[in-house]
Amino acid sequence: MIDISVSGLVKSFDLEKQILDGLTFQIDTGERVGLLGKNGAGKTTLFKILTGELGCDAGEVVIASGRRLGLISQIPVYPAGYTVEDVLQSAFARMHRLKAEMDALTERMAEGESDALLLKRYGDITARFEGLGGYDTDTAVNKVANGLSISAEMRTRLFDQLSGGEKTRVNLGRLILEDTDILLLDEPTNHLDLQATEWLEEYLTKFRGTVVTISHDRYFLDRTVTRIIEIEDGKAAFYSGNYSFYAIEKERRYQERMKQYLKEQAKIEQLEKSAEQLRMFAFKGMDKTYRRAISMERRIERMRTVSKPTKAKKLDARFASREFRGDEVLQIKGVSKSFGERTLFSDIYLRVGGGERIAFIGENGTGKTTLLNMIMGLERPDAGMIRQGPAVRSAYLEQMICFAHPERSLVDTMLYEKRGMTANSARNRLAAYQFQGEDVFKSVDVLSGGELARLRLCMLMDEEINFLILDEPTNHLDIAAREWIEEAVEAFDGTLLFVSHDRYFINRFATRVWELEGGTINDYPMGFAQYRAVKAEEKKNAPTLAAPVKKGDTRPPRGNRTQQAARRQLTICETAIAKLEAECARLDDEMTIHGSDAGKLAELYAKKQEAEARMEEQMLRWEELSLQVEE
Repeated sequence: MIDISVSGLVKSFDLEKQILDGLTFQIDTGERVGLLGKNGAGKTTLFKILTGELGCDAGEVVIASGRRLGLISQIPVYPAGYTVEDVLQSAFARMHRLKAEMDALTERMAEGESDALLLKRYGDITARFEGLGGYDTDTAVNKVANGLSISAEMRTRLFDQLSGGEKTRVNLGRLILEDTDILLLDEPTNHLDLQATEWLEEYLTKFRGTVVTISHDRYFLDRTVTRIIEIEDGKAAFYSGNYSFYAIEKERRYQERMKQYLKEQAKIEQLEKSAEQLRMFAFKGMDKTYRRAISMERRIERMRTVSKPTKAKKLDARFASREFRGDEVLQIKGVSKSFGERTLFSDIYLRVGGGERIAFIGENGTGKTTLLNMIMGLERPDAGMIRQGPAVRSAYLEQMICFAHPERSLVDTMLYEKRGMTANSARNRLAAYQFQGEDVFKSVDVLSGGELARLRLCMLMDEEINFLILDEPTNHLDIAAREWIEEAVEAFDGTLLFVSHDRYFINRFATRVWELEGGTINDYPMGFAQYRAVKAEEKKNAPTLAAPVKKGDTRPPRGNRTQQAARRQLTICETAIAKLEAECARLDDEMTIHGSDAGKLAELYAKKQEAEARMEEQMLRWEELSLQVEE
């Protein structure tokens, strides 16, 4: 059965360019489809047409009869005064109407009415109400709220006062509770933390309906979709597999088209030479050859069927790194931060050495961005000290990108921010980040989230830095832009500290993981895959029952929590030291074996020095943690 049928869809917002130009596809019941395309390709526009929010200029859209369709939009809007609980409960509008009618019929029967039609109506409504799960709505809301980290306190807050990420989570919860037949998800993971994203993936694997998702999260696409529809130049291309299949197949198709194009061009070139020779003969008086030349030229025109395949132009800019001299980039000693009665973290001790690549993870709202702001001096800690090394020059890409004068054009923004830059060099710089032609005269306040990120990166990458701090760098970027920033980060040889929920990005770069949980930061000196394995083992070995606590006090004392966190970090640190000792011993053995090979010996010696430097850092960390435990 076909759930969604789109035929010859055309949509434009100006006379010059059609965003959708004859788009045609169909989606069968139960399919899991990923909708891909660069930013501005028309993906969100298509969703709005499917839901009836927008009309189309031409073409036809058919949703199967009786199928309920739900959309999670990027900017949800609800009536003023709606709390989070009101938004979640709006998913049960049908059941609330049935409950109201049931209550009215109950009152009539209580007053003595016993008409057979009345009793039948009451029985029918009751059966429908129970069939829809009307008596289990609270259980369903609690289950979804827990999965998406929507706390009881958050459920009482006004929806309009939530952050963008919190609104996304609540709106996603509302859509799931509606129990629709067709889910349309527009960037559902953009503001979800790792736990909520994994919960959503698990939910979608069990969902019995049809799912169409716009996403640039490659892990999410690999785990949730079985088919890709890519919108390119207003038309659809189809790939029968997940994202990994799509990436390989798209490159194969490009190479195949290029091969066909080159073969055709070689044949045309050969025929053009022959036609030119025939014309020369005709010029010398051989009339028959002229007709043959004309015939051959017509044949050449008929052969020109394959246009040259193109690839999207890649951004090729890189961070201008600055050489780092010293052994300490950042030191955090005894740092605490609270807002009112809410403690984000307390008594944090961390040290960062040169060249490290640290992923800073944790649930939304736990204080990751606050700590980054304190590192950059934008906020002050309540207690403790944060110090960057004297040779450190840092740059910060914040999560919520804003400019002091958004009314200025892009080129004016560059000229005001970068003193000494000429208009021509500013335009060349912007062109390297795909702001070309008339785009450079657009005002900053009309840019999309992805364009704002590109503009800020354009300005950051012009500075010589050795410490780069990124807060959700891949949010709002399409896959091509994500791959570009990954290449830029790969080429950056300084120290990296980043907050991200993009598992592909974390897995590619993290050599150390900071996990903010329970008011402390757990330090894992390992890559993301190893961190996940350690967490899985911890979860497996965790006791199923919590230790008893005093009545009326649901949390352990703060001092105990800090000591437990320090002991846990001490264990992690001891494990890392043991591994580094074993690594040094292994390198010693190899150096003995290759003692006569000067080149190999130098390579092994450099590796051993690096391992010993890391072990020294861990020993210093062990001493700090030991003091914390003793205190």
